[in-house]
Amino acid sequence: MDEKKPTILVTNDDGITAKGIASLVEIAKKFGNVVVVAPDKPQSGMGHAVSIHGILRVSESTIFGEDVKAFACSGTPADCVKFGISQVLKQKPDLVLSGINHGNNSATNILYSGTMSAAIEGAMEGVTSIGFSLLDYASDADFSGAMHFGSKIIQATLNDTHLPVGFCLNVNFPKCAIEEIKGVKYCRQAEAFWDDWFEHRKDPGGKDYYWLTGEFHNHDQGDDTDEFALAQNYVSVVPVQYDLTAYHTLKHIQQWEI
Repeated sequence: MDEKKPTILVTNDDGITAKGIASLVEIAKKFGNVVVVAPDKPQSGMGHAVSIHGILRVSESTIFGEDVKAFACSGTPADCVKFGISQVLKQKPDLVLSGINHGNNSATNILYSGTMSAAIEGAMEGVTSIGFSLLDYASDADFSGAMHFGSKIIQATLNDTHLPVGFCLNVNFPKCAIEEIKGVKYCRQAEAFWDDWFEHRKDPGGKDYYWLTGEFHNHDQGDDTDEFALAQNYVSVVPVQYDLTAYHTLKHIQQWEI
């Protein structure tokens, strides 16, 4: 490793063999020494789950070439960040990158996202972190636009010497050709939610089972949100934090007399 370059820990939730993480590793190599610790299988929708009741198995991989130290981990994305910092690097990296996810992580999707939970885990460790997602679920999705603008966002992040501890970005790329992307917008998270339901089905043996499904609805009419930016073919960049305190509500309930 070149000690003059920053150390970058890369992970994802689609698994170490996904096209998205290969694209992220490719651009990360331009900026520093890359170490990968990623799930050995898809872990989408895991949120911030960690393996507190099960064992972790980790195996070294050469999937990204001899110049990238990589490990496949049986755990969740958050597990991967924890393991990468404490057992592989044995120190905090300069940057944690997660993705590029195959699918949308805008608005309230961030709460379910393994991709963003990995980035937030990095921020909780005091490491500047970015989660990247592309609004295309296809395994062979075109990541050229995401790589182009992702590189610019990583460069801007590394160039900024005044970032607060725990700095974290949620970056989403629209599903369109690179020449159709209009630019980058810095946004707030939209109030958009899943309206869920469960389909009742029967397996071949006649036993009941249920399949979670639903529709995603944007209830936010603001023009300063990630959903609005993406609909206009802009890259959305939302700064996020792990402090979930509702400060405006805190002021209200402090008036309670109990």
